[in-house]
Amino acid sequence: MKKMFLIFLLTSLSFVSNANDSTKVNITNQAVADADNAGLTLPSGFGALIAADNLGRARHIVATKQGGIYVKLERLVGGKGIVYLTDANKDGKMEIETSFGNYIGTGIAIKDNYLYASSNEDVFRYQLDENGKVTNPNNPQRIVKGLWDKRQHASKSIALDNAGNIYVNIGAPSNSCQEVDRTKGSKGMYPCPILDSAGGIWQFKIDQTDQGYHNGVRYATGLRNVVGLDWNQQQNKLYVTMHGRDMLYTLYPDMFDTTVSAELPSETMYAINKGDDAGWPYVYYDHFQKKKVLSPEYGGDGKKAGGEKAIDPIVAFPAHMAPNALLFYTGNQFPAKYKNGAFVAFHGSWNRSPLPQEGYYVVFIPFENGKPSGQWEVFANGFSGTEMVKNPRDAKHRPCGLTEGPDGSLYISDDVKGTIYRIVYNAK
Repeated sequence: MKKMFLIFLLTSLSFVSNANDSTKVNITNQAVADADNAGLTLPSGFGALIAADNLGRARHIVATKQGGIYVKLERLVGGKGIVYLTDANKDGKMEIETSFGNYIGTGIAIKDNYLYASSNEDVFRYQLDENGKVTNPNNPQRIVKGLWDKRQHASKSIALDNAGNIYVNIGAPSNSCQEVDRTKGSKGMYPCPILDSAGGIWQFKIDQTDQGYHNGVRYATGLRNVVGLDWNQQQNKLYVTMHGRDMLYTLYPDMFDTTVSAELPSETMYAINKGDDAGWPYVYYDHFQKKKVLSPEYGGDGKKAGGEKAIDPIVAFPAHMAPNALLFYTGNQFPAKYKNGAFVAFHGSWNRSPLPQEGYYVVFIPFENGKPSGQWEVFANGFSGTEMVKNPRDAKHRPCGLTEGPDGSLYISDDVKGTIYRIVYNAK
Protein backbone atom coordinates (compact mmCIF):
# COMPACT_ATOMS: atom_id res chain seq x y z
CA MET A 1 0.00 0.00 0.00
CA LYS A 2 2.85 2.40 0.85
CA LYS A 3 4.44 1.68 -2.54
CA MET A 4 1.18 2.36 -4.37
CA PHE A 5 0.68 5.62 -2.44
CA LEU A 6 4.23 6.74 -3.29
CA ILE A 7 3.65 6.12 -7.02
CA PHE A 8 0.36 8.06 -6.82
CA LEU A 9 2.08 10.96 -5.01
CA LEU A 10 4.93 11.21 -7.52
CA THR A 11 2.48 11.12 -10.43
CA SER A 12 0.39 13.88 -8.84
CA LEU A 13 3.44 16.08 -8.19
CA SER A 14 4.56 15.62 -11.78
CA PHE A 15 1.13 16.68 -13.03
CA VAL A 16 1.06 19.80 -10.84
CA SER A 17 4.60 20.78 -11.83
CA ASN A 18 3.81 20.54 -15.53
CA ALA A 19 0.47 22.27 -15.14
CA ASN A 20 2.21 25.29 -13.60
CA ASP A 21 4.79 25.55 -16.41
CA SER A 22 3.04 27.56 -19.13
CA THR A 23 5.83 26.96 -21.64
CA LYS A 24 5.41 23.20 -21.74
CA VAL A 25 2.80 20.85 -23.08
CA ASN A 26 2.52 17.28 -21.80
CA ILE A 27 2.33 14.68 -24.54
CA THR A 28 2.37 10.95 -24.95
CA ASN A 29 5.32 8.98 -23.53
CA GLN A 30 6.17 11.83 -21.12
CA ALA A 31 7.67 13.93 -23.94
CA VAL A 32 7.30 17.69 -23.64
CA ALA A 33 6.68 20.12 -26.47
CA ASP A 34 9.44 22.65 -26.99
CA ALA A 35 8.81 26.00 -25.33
CA ASP A 36 8.49 27.67 -28.75
CA ASN A 37 6.74 24.69 -30.41
CA ALA A 38 9.98 24.04 -32.29
CA GLY A 39 9.53 27.39 -34.02
CA LEU A 40 6.28 26.35 -35.66
CA THR A 41 2.89 28.02 -35.84
CA LEU A 42 0.11 25.47 -35.26
CA PRO A 43 -3.65 25.44 -34.67
CA SER A 44 -4.85 25.90 -31.11
CA GLY A 45 -4.34 22.83 -28.93
CA PHE A 46 -1.37 21.49 -30.89
CA GLY A 47 2.23 21.40 -29.76
CA ALA A 48 5.52 20.49 -31.41
CA LEU A 49 8.99 19.40 -30.49
CA ILE A 50 12.16 18.57 -32.35
CA ALA A 51 12.35 14.79 -32.10
CA ALA A 52 15.74 14.54 -33.85
CA ASP A 53 18.14 16.92 -35.55
CA ASN A 54 21.17 17.15 -37.82
CA LEU A 55 20.53 13.81 -39.53
CA GLY A 56 21.53 14.90 -43.03
CA ARG A 57 19.21 15.52 -45.95
CA ALA A 58 16.19 13.69 -44.54
CA ARG A 59 13.64 12.92 -47.25
CA HIS A 60 10.72 10.57 -46.63
CA ILE A 61 10.19 8.92 -43.26
CA VAL A 62 8.13 6.04 -41.87
CA ALA A 63 7.22 5.03 -38.32
CA THR A 64 7.07 1.47 -37.03
CA LYS A 65 4.20 0.26 -34.90
CA GLN A 66 6.67 0.11 -32.01
CA GLY A 67 7.47 3.82 -32.34
CA GLY A 68 10.80 3.77 -34.17
CA ILE A 69 11.36 5.87 -37.29
CA TYR A 70 13.25 5.05 -40.47
CA VAL A 71 14.61 8.04 -42.39
CA LYS A 72 15.71 8.00 -46.04
CA LEU A 73 18.61 10.33 -46.85
CA GLU A 74 19.22 12.19 -50.10
CA ARG A 75 22.96 12.15 -49.43
CA LEU A 76 24.97 9.47 -47.67
CA VAL A 77 26.13 10.14 -44.13
CA GLY A 78 29.02 7.95 -43.10
CA GLY A 79 28.42 5.93 -46.24
CA LYS A 80 24.82 5.12 -45.23
CA GLY A 81 21.51 6.27 -46.67
CA ILE A 82 18.94 5.01 -44.13
CA VAL A 83 18.84 6.04 -40.48
CA TYR A 84 16.87 4.22 -37.78
CA LEU A 85 15.77 6.35 -34.82
CA THR A 86 14.46 5.19 -31.45
CA ASP A 87 13.39 6.89 -28.24
CA ALA A 88 14.91 4.63 -25.61
CA ASN A 89 14.00 6.69 -22.55
CA LYS A 90 10.57 7.79 -23.86
CA ASP A 91 11.25 11.51 -23.47
CA GLY A 92 10.18 12.36 -27.03
CA LYS A 93 13.76 12.92 -28.20
CA MET A 94 15.01 10.28 -30.62
CA GLU A 95 18.53 9.07 -31.16
CA ILE A 96 20.18 7.17 -34.00
CA GLU A 97 20.27 3.49 -33.15
CA THR A 98 21.76 2.35 -36.42
CA SER A 99 22.22 3.28 -40.07
CA PHE A 100 22.51 1.13 -43.18
CA GLY A 101 21.99 1.09 -46.95
CA ASN A 102 24.76 2.37 -49.22
CA TYR A 103 22.46 4.29 -51.58
CA ILE A 104 20.74 7.67 -51.66
CA GLY A 105 17.07 8.23 -52.46
CA THR A 106 13.69 9.37 -51.20
CA GLY A 107 11.15 6.56 -50.92
CA ILE A 108 10.62 4.56 -47.74
CA ALA A 109 7.57 2.65 -46.47
CA ILE A 110 6.50 -0.19 -44.18
CA LYS A 111 3.95 -2.89 -44.90
CA ASP A 112 3.35 -5.81 -42.56
CA ASN A 113 6.79 -7.06 -41.51
CA TYR A 114 8.86 -5.45 -44.25
CA LEU A 115 10.60 -2.15 -44.82
CA TYR A 116 10.74 -0.89 -48.40
CA ALA A 117 13.26 1.71 -49.53
CA SER A 118 14.23 3.10 -52.91
CA SER A 119 17.32 4.49 -54.53
CA ASN A 120 16.94 6.57 -57.68
CA GLU A 121 17.02 3.37 -59.76
CA ASP A 122 16.00 0.43 -57.57
CA VAL A 123 13.63 -0.62 -54.79
CA PHE A 124 14.73 -2.85 -51.91
CA ARG A 125 12.89 -4.88 -49.26
CA TYR A 126 14.13 -5.59 -45.73
CA GLN A 127 12.75 -8.04 -43.17
CA LEU A 128 11.63 -6.60 -39.83
CA ASP A 129 11.69 -8.47 -36.54
CA GLU A 130 9.05 -8.33 -33.78
CA ASN A 131 10.57 -5.05 -32.52
CA GLY A 132 10.39 -3.35 -35.90
CA LYS A 133 14.13 -3.61 -36.51
CA VAL A 134 15.68 -4.61 -39.82
CA THR A 135 17.22 -8.08 -39.66
CA ASN A 136 19.12 -8.00 -42.97
CA PRO A 137 20.55 -4.46 -43.25
CA ASN A 138 23.42 -5.55 -45.50
CA ASN A 139 21.52 -8.03 -47.63
CA PRO A 140 18.14 -6.65 -48.74
CA GLN A 141 16.00 -8.22 -51.42
CA ARG A 142 16.06 -6.10 -54.59
CA ILE A 143 12.51 -6.21 -55.92
CA VAL A 144 12.84 -3.56 -58.68
CA LYS A 145 15.90 -2.52 -60.67
CA GLY A 146 16.96 -0.38 -63.60
CA LEU A 147 14.45 2.48 -63.44
CA TRP A 148 15.34 5.74 -65.19
CA ASP A 149 17.74 7.99 -63.32
CA LYS A 150 18.51 11.00 -65.48
CA ARG A 151 19.08 13.33 -62.50
CA GLN A 152 16.08 15.57 -63.16
CA HIS A 153 13.06 14.37 -61.11
CA ALA A 154 14.97 11.23 -60.19
CA SER A 155 13.43 10.36 -56.80
CA LYS A 156 11.47 7.12 -56.74
CA SER A 157 8.76 7.71 -54.16
CA ILE A 158 6.69 4.67 -53.20
CA ALA A 159 3.38 3.50 -51.74
CA LEU A 160 1.90 0.05 -51.08
CA ASP A 161 -1.63 -1.31 -51.39
CA ASN A 162 -3.26 -4.21 -49.53
CA ALA A 163 -2.99 -6.73 -52.36
CA GLY A 164 0.76 -7.28 -52.61
CA ASN A 165 1.64 -4.39 -54.93
CA ILE A 166 4.04 -1.47 -54.69
CA TYR A 167 3.62 1.77 -56.65
CA VAL A 168 6.70 3.68 -57.79
CA ASN A 169 6.87 7.20 -59.17
CA ILE A 170 9.15 7.58 -62.17
CA GLY A 171 9.43 11.32 -62.70
CA ALA A 172 9.84 12.75 -66.19
CA PRO A 173 13.37 14.07 -66.78
CA SER A 174 11.85 17.03 -68.58
CA ASN A 175 9.86 20.20 -68.07
CA SER A 176 7.34 19.82 -70.89
CA CYS A 177 8.73 17.20 -73.30
CA GLN A 178 10.29 19.71 -75.68
CA GLU A 179 12.66 18.56 -78.39
CA VAL A 180 15.32 20.52 -76.49
CA ASP A 181 14.34 20.69 -72.82
CA ARG A 182 13.68 24.12 -71.29
CA THR A 183 14.63 25.93 -74.49
CA LYS A 184 12.74 28.88 -75.91
CA GLY A 185 11.24 28.08 -79.30
CA SER A 186 11.66 24.31 -78.99
CA LYS A 187 8.52 22.38 -79.89
CA GLY A 188 6.83 19.75 -77.78
CA MET A 189 7.28 16.20 -79.01
CA TYR A 190 4.09 14.37 -79.96
CA PRO A 191 3.60 11.73 -78.89
CA CYS A 192 5.91 12.37 -75.96
CA PRO A 193 8.46 9.49 -76.03
CA ILE A 194 9.33 9.99 -72.36
CA LEU A 195 5.97 8.54 -71.32
CA ASP A 196 7.11 5.04 -72.26
CA SER A 197 9.48 4.91 -69.31
CA ALA A 198 8.73 7.91 -67.07
CA GLY A 199 6.14 10.57 -66.30
CA GLY A 200 3.89 8.15 -64.42
CA ILE A 201 3.35 5.53 -61.74
CA TRP A 202 4.50 1.93 -62.23
CA GLN A 203 3.12 -1.03 -60.31
CA PHE A 204 5.25 -3.99 -59.22
CA LYS A 205 4.81 -7.05 -56.99
CA ILE A 206 6.26 -6.89 -53.49
CA ASP A 207 7.51 -10.48 -53.42
CA GLN A 208 9.35 -10.79 -56.73
CA THR A 209 13.01 -9.97 -57.31
CA ASP A 210 14.63 -7.78 -59.97
CA GLN A 211 11.46 -6.62 -61.65
CA GLY A 212 11.75 -3.83 -64.18
CA TYR A 213 10.08 -2.21 -67.15
CA HIS A 214 9.76 -5.63 -68.79
CA ASN A 215 7.30 -6.97 -66.21
CA GLY A 216 6.07 -3.90 -64.34
CA VAL A 217 2.70 -2.29 -65.09
CA ARG A 218 2.41 1.35 -66.12
CA TYR A 219 -0.42 2.03 -63.68
CA ALA A 220 -0.97 5.72 -64.53
CA THR A 221 0.62 8.18 -66.93
CA GLY A 222 0.71 11.90 -67.70
CA LEU A 223 2.18 12.69 -64.27
CA ARG A 224 5.25 14.93 -64.58
CA ASN A 225 6.71 14.18 -61.17
CA VAL A 226 4.91 12.67 -58.18
CA VAL A 227 6.92 12.88 -54.97
CA GLY A 228 3.94 12.49 -52.64
CA LEU A 229 2.01 9.19 -52.73
CA ASP A 230 -0.25 7.48 -50.21
CA TRP A 231 -2.64 4.55 -50.32
CA ASN A 232 -6.01 5.63 -48.92
CA GLN A 233 -7.19 2.78 -46.72
CA GLN A 234 -10.83 3.93 -46.66
CA GLN A 235 -11.11 4.07 -50.43
CA ASN A 236 -8.53 1.35 -51.15
CA LYS A 237 -7.08 3.68 -53.77
CA LEU A 238 -3.86 5.48 -54.65
CA TYR A 239 -3.66 9.26 -54.20
CA VAL A 240 -0.77 11.41 -55.41
CA THR A 241 0.47 15.01 -55.51
CA MET A 242 2.22 16.26 -58.64
CA HIS A 243 4.83 18.93 -59.27
CA GLY A 244 3.62 21.10 -62.15
CA ARG A 245 5.71 22.43 -65.02
CA ASP A 246 7.87 25.57 -64.97
CA MET A 247 8.93 28.50 -67.18
CA LEU A 248 5.74 29.73 -68.84
CA TYR A 249 7.04 33.30 -68.99
CA THR A 250 10.66 32.39 -69.75
CA LEU A 251 9.72 30.23 -72.74
CA TYR A 252 6.61 32.14 -73.88
CA PRO A 253 6.87 35.82 -72.86
CA ASP A 254 4.41 36.79 -75.60
CA MET A 255 1.67 34.74 -73.89
CA PHE A 256 2.45 34.96 -70.17
CA ASP A 257 3.73 37.69 -67.89
CA THR A 258 5.91 37.09 -64.84
CA THR A 259 3.01 37.15 -62.39
CA VAL A 260 1.00 34.55 -64.31
CA SER A 261 4.10 32.39 -64.61
CA ALA A 262 4.60 32.64 -60.83
CA GLU A 263 1.02 31.58 -60.11
CA LEU A 264 0.59 28.88 -62.77
CA PRO A 265 0.32 26.06 -63.47
CA SER A 266 -1.33 24.56 -60.40
CA GLU A 267 0.31 21.97 -58.23
CA THR A 268 -2.24 19.16 -58.20
CA MET A 269 -3.58 16.22 -56.22
CA TYR A 270 -5.21 13.23 -57.92
CA ALA A 271 -7.14 10.12 -56.97
CA ILE A 272 -5.66 7.48 -59.25
CA ASN A 273 -7.29 4.48 -60.88
CA LYS A 274 -5.44 1.99 -63.05
CA GLY A 275 -5.09 3.33 -66.59
CA ASP A 276 -5.55 7.00 -65.69
CA ASP A 277 -3.85 9.76 -67.69
CA ALA A 278 -3.35 13.14 -65.98
CA GLY A 279 -2.42 14.86 -69.22
CA TRP A 280 1.22 15.91 -68.89
CA PRO A 281 2.90 17.27 -71.03
CA TYR A 282 0.02 18.16 -73.32
CA VAL A 283 -2.04 20.06 -70.73
CA TYR A 284 -1.69 21.69 -67.34
CA TYR A 285 -4.27 22.69 -64.76
CA ASP A 286 -5.26 26.33 -64.16
CA HIS A 287 -6.93 26.82 -60.76
CA PHE A 288 -8.09 30.32 -61.70
CA GLN A 289 -9.98 29.15 -64.77
CA LYS A 290 -10.71 25.81 -63.08
CA LYS A 291 -9.90 23.79 -66.17
CA LYS A 292 -7.20 21.88 -68.01
CA VAL A 293 -5.36 24.21 -70.41
CA LEU A 294 -3.47 23.19 -73.54
CA SER A 295 0.29 23.61 -73.07
CA PRO A 296 1.94 26.24 -75.31
CA GLU A 297 4.35 23.62 -76.67
CA TYR A 298 1.29 21.93 -78.17
CA GLY A 299 -0.56 24.95 -79.53
CA GLY A 300 -1.99 26.44 -76.35
CA ASP A 301 -2.32 30.15 -75.61
CA GLY A 302 -3.08 30.11 -71.89
CA LYS A 303 -6.83 29.92 -72.45
CA LYS A 304 -7.50 27.11 -74.89
CA ALA A 305 -8.80 24.02 -73.10
CA GLY A 306 -7.33 20.57 -73.72
CA GLY A 307 -7.00 17.07 -72.36
CA GLU A 308 -10.63 16.05 -72.66
CA LYS A 309 -9.71 12.46 -71.79
CA ALA A 310 -7.30 13.39 -69.00
CA ILE A 311 -8.47 13.17 -65.41
CA ASP A 312 -9.11 16.28 -63.33
CA PRO A 313 -7.31 16.95 -60.06
CA ILE A 314 -9.30 16.73 -56.84
CA VAL A 315 -7.30 19.61 -55.32
CA ALA A 316 -5.34 22.42 -56.97
CA PHE A 317 -2.71 24.53 -55.20
CA PRO A 318 -0.72 27.59 -56.26
CA ALA A 319 2.23 26.96 -58.56
CA HIS A 320 5.74 25.79 -57.81
CA MET A 321 5.27 24.98 -54.10
CA ALA A 322 6.57 21.41 -54.51
CA PRO A 323 4.22 18.98 -52.72
CA ASN A 324 6.77 16.43 -51.51
CA ALA A 325 4.71 14.20 -49.22
CA LEU A 326 1.11 13.07 -48.84
CA LEU A 327 -0.35 11.36 -45.78
CA PHE A 328 -3.91 10.36 -44.91
CA TYR A 329 -4.32 10.66 -41.14
CA THR A 330 -5.90 7.57 -39.56
CA GLY A 331 -5.03 8.14 -35.91
CA ASN A 332 -7.20 9.13 -32.95
CA GLN A 333 -4.98 11.65 -31.18
CA PHE A 334 -6.01 14.65 -33.30
CA PRO A 335 -9.56 16.11 -33.25
CA ALA A 336 -12.26 14.40 -35.31
CA LYS A 337 -11.99 16.84 -38.25
CA TYR A 338 -8.54 15.44 -39.06
CA LYS A 339 -9.62 11.80 -39.18
CA ASN A 340 -9.07 10.40 -42.70
CA GLY A 341 -8.08 13.84 -43.97
CA ALA A 342 -4.90 14.51 -45.93
CA PHE A 343 -1.71 16.27 -44.90
CA VAL A 344 0.59 17.58 -47.64
CA ALA A 345 4.17 18.74 -47.03
CA PHE A 346 5.26 21.56 -49.33
CA HIS A 347 8.99 21.69 -49.85
CA GLY A 348 8.78 25.27 -51.14
CA SER A 349 9.24 27.07 -54.44
CA TRP A 350 12.33 28.44 -56.17
CA ASN A 351 10.76 30.13 -59.19
CA ARG A 352 7.92 32.45 -58.17
CA SER A 353 9.85 35.67 -58.78
CA PRO A 354 8.90 38.54 -58.80
CA LEU A 355 6.46 37.26 -56.16
CA PRO A 356 7.84 35.95 -52.85
CA GLN A 357 8.59 32.24 -52.76
CA GLU A 358 5.76 30.13 -51.39
CA GLY A 359 5.26 26.84 -49.59
CA TYR A 360 7.65 25.72 -46.84
CA TYR A 361 4.70 24.50 -44.78
CA VAL A 362 2.35 21.57 -44.19
CA VAL A 363 -1.31 21.89 -45.15
CA PHE A 364 -4.40 19.92 -44.22
CA ILE A 365 -7.33 18.97 -46.47
CA PRO A 366 -10.51 17.59 -44.86
CA PHE A 367 -11.89 14.51 -46.64
CA GLU A 368 -15.19 12.68 -46.74
CA ASN A 369 -15.91 9.59 -48.85
CA GLY A 370 -12.56 9.90 -50.59
CA LYS A 371 -13.07 13.50 -51.72
CA PRO A 372 -12.15 16.86 -50.23
CA SER A 373 -14.96 18.13 -48.02
CA GLY A 374 -13.56 21.62 -47.54
CA GLN A 375 -10.79 24.00 -48.53
CA TRP A 376 -7.16 23.24 -47.79
CA GLU A 377 -5.60 25.17 -44.92
CA VAL A 378 -2.08 25.75 -43.63
CA PHE A 379 -1.61 23.44 -40.64
CA ALA A 380 2.05 23.89 -39.66
CA ASN A 381 4.08 26.92 -40.66
CA GLY A 382 7.37 28.52 -39.65
CA PHE A 383 9.80 25.93 -41.00
CA SER A 384 11.60 28.51 -43.13
CA GLY A 385 12.41 30.68 -40.11
CA THR A 386 11.48 33.87 -41.94
CA GLU A 387 8.22 35.61 -42.77
CA MET A 388 9.14 36.03 -46.44
CA VAL A 389 11.35 33.72 -48.47
CA LYS A 390 12.98 35.54 -51.37
CA ASN A 391 15.50 32.81 -52.14
CA PRO A 392 15.12 29.12 -51.20
CA ARG A 393 18.57 29.21 -49.64
CA ASP A 394 17.14 31.59 -47.04
CA ALA A 395 14.87 28.83 -45.68
CA LYS A 396 16.34 27.23 -42.57
CA HIS A 397 14.13 24.15 -42.93
CA ARG A 398 12.00 22.71 -45.76
CA PRO A 399 9.30 20.08 -45.10
CA CYS A 400 9.79 16.91 -47.11
CA GLY A 401 8.38 13.76 -45.47
CA LEU A 402 5.39 12.80 -43.33
CA THR A 403 4.54 9.82 -41.18
CA GLU A 404 2.08 8.99 -38.41
CA GLY A 405 3.36 7.53 -35.16
CA PRO A 406 1.56 4.65 -33.41
CA ASP A 407 0.10 7.12 -30.87
CA GLY A 408 -1.29 9.37 -33.62
CA SER A 409 1.51 11.95 -33.53
CA LEU A 410 2.46 13.51 -36.86
CA TYR A 411 6.15 13.48 -37.78
CA ILE A 412 7.59 15.84 -40.39
CA SER A 413 11.09 15.65 -41.87
CA ASP A 414 13.25 18.51 -43.13
CA ASP A 415 15.92 17.96 -45.76
CA VAL A 416 17.97 21.10 -45.11
CA LYS A 417 19.32 20.31 -41.65
CA GLY A 418 17.84 16.88 -41.13
CA THR A 419 15.35 17.87 -38.47
CA ILE A 420 12.47 15.58 -37.49
CA TYR A 421 9.48 17.41 -35.98
CA ARG A 422 6.78 15.76 -33.90
CA ILE A 423 3.31 17.36 -33.83
CA VAL A 424 0.92 16.41 -31.02
CA TYR A 425 -2.51 17.42 -29.78
CA ASN A 426 -2.98 18.10 -26.12
CA ALA A 427 -6.18 20.14 -25.64
CA LYS A 428 -9.09 18.45 -23.90
